[in-house]
Amino acid sequence: MIDCLLEKIKETKNPTVVGLDPSYAMIPKYIKEEMLERYGKTPKAVAQMFLTFNKAIIDQVWDLIPAVKPQIAMYERYGLDGISAYMETIEYAKEKGLIIIGDIKRGDISSTAEAYAAHINGVEIEGETFDLWKEDSITVNPYFGIDGIKPFLEPCIKKDKGIFILVKTSNPGSGELQDRMIDGEPLYCRVADLVTKWGEEAMGTMGYSKVGAVVGATHKEQGIALRKRMPHTFFLVPGYGAQGGTGADLKGYFDKDGLGIIVNSSRGIIAAYQKDDNFADAETIGAEFAEASRKAVINMKQDLERAL
Repeated sequence: MIDCLLEKIKETKNPTVVGLDPSYAMIPKYIKEEMLERYGKTPKAVAQMFLTFNKAIIDQVWDLIPAVKPQIAMYERYGLDGISAYMETIEYAKEKGLIIIGDIKRGDISSTAEAYAAHINGVEIEGETFDLWKEDSITVNPYFGIDGIKPFLEPCIKKDKGIFILVKTSNPGSGELQDRMIDGEPLYCRVADLVTKWGEEAMGTMGYSKVGAVVGATHKEQGIALRKRMPHTFFLVPGYGAQGGTGADLKGYFDKDGLGIIVNSSRGIIAAYQKDDNFADAETIGAEFAEASRKAVINMKQDLERAL
């Protein structure tokens, strides 16, 4: 997985991952009206809105980016119909050759962790294995220590899947726990060392482990320090754009070859039409809304290039 991701980043010359995190407020009026008329005021209507919205954006950006990152919570809130839209979004993105990072942030132990690991490990039924979720990698919470991580390591090693473990997240309140001093160092540094250790047996062929780290763009100094501390750990970087992170903030996150990270933007790309004066407002815009997403990806790519 990690080698494929690196190759896709080199191919597109763009370390951008588009976060497919739709909300009802983002959906253009014409899509809402069509689905409400077809399915009524139901969760299925919203799920179909999300799927139509996602497909239009993927059609506009697939040739510019290496990966997409759907956030499962945005779909789960609408029950089985929402989950169906999540899985169909993944299938559509895979058809376009995109790598999938499932943003699921699971964390538990024992049989529960093993069940969560089915997202990348698949499920076996009487000798037959089914890769139901079709994700190439997922995000994982490390709060349970190795007991919560071990079930996810096996598919990384044996099935060429990947995980990104939360280390230093982009949210303002992350410091309440992550910056707590433990034996003279912030807790996130201890977690970083564990992530490095856990990833040693899951190395790819291009110098990076399939066990990556989530490191926010909004903590520049910490991110630069973590790059030096974790030279073989690939970073998934949230916090760009809507949360305030810029390309200039990420210069020290890249390795000497201009690789080592993939930068997420969600609202800044998928809801770009709502902020771009060159496009109609949400009440009147048609299918061209996705063109604003393509423009936003190109602008982000250029911003990241300037950082290099």
